[in-house]
Amino acid sequence: MFVQEGLKLLDKFREDARVLYSSEAFPTNFRDPEAAKSLINDYVKNKTQGKIEELFKVLTPETVLVLVNYIYFKARWKIPFDPKHTEQAEFHVSKNETVEVPMMALGLETPYFRDEELGCTLVELTYTSNDSALFILPDEGKMQDLEAKLIPETLTRWRNSLKPSKIHELYLPKFSIKSNYELIDILSQLGIEKIFADADLSGITGTRDLVVTQVVHGAALDVDEEGTEGAAATGISIERTVLRTTVRFDRPFLIAVVLKDTQSIIFLGKVTNPSQA
Repeated sequence: MFVQEGLKLLDKFREDARVLYSSEAFPTNFRDPEAAKSLINDYVKNKTQGKIEELFKVLTPETVLVLVNYIYFKARWKIPFDPKHTEQAEFHVSKNETVEVPMMALGLETPYFRDEELGCTLVELTYTSNDSALFILPDEGKMQDLEAKLIPETLTRWRNSLKPSKIHELYLPKFSIKSNYELIDILSQLGIEKIFADADLSGITGTRDLVVTQVVHGAALDVDEEGTEGAAATGISIERTVLRTTVRFDRPFLIAVVLKDTQSIIFLGKVTNPSQA
């Protein structure tokens, strides 16, 4: 949270923000918008270990309050991929576009579900923290239909349907996701409008002359072969059998990062072209 220099925050608000949300308030000279932009962007860049470099493109001298929400998540697999098995392979961005990407390969036993109703395949991989990533691979031509049905009840049904299964060959591209959203329009569509116009924000400063001018969200997610050094778990060797389960993420797919303790989804993303961040 960045506030105009000289704007005094109430002690209770400052303490509540710190205790409840681990939030800090930084005095900022928005009358010098370029310097203010650099201050905020450098702060976010540092907090995300350089993954989000330019959260704000522009600020105005009229700004008095900026809220920033960011997330940085770098996954370490409980069962890591062996980099020796990573090879260049085709990823079908669309019917007419194919790119070459580093494709990781692994055989393992892990939660799996084939949803015939929605036309997609789900694989869950666990991190060393026991949090997990749910990878959702729509059948060809099914992405748009699947996205339209991606509601909390669908995600809950998927989570409850996952069963440990032996996947003889799992192919997953290395990828990085970076996104940057201005949330005012999105929040307005959800009915959150008053805070941007005539809300009573006197609990922040003690006066009612304060309005929120920008809400920006940045996110970064890296997925690669890395596992924790010295991890005891290992992948199952690929072997010859009559019935084999092969899952190849070689076309656009979805990913959801789920916290074990709360079962909360902290990241929901779509990978359309792994060769681009």
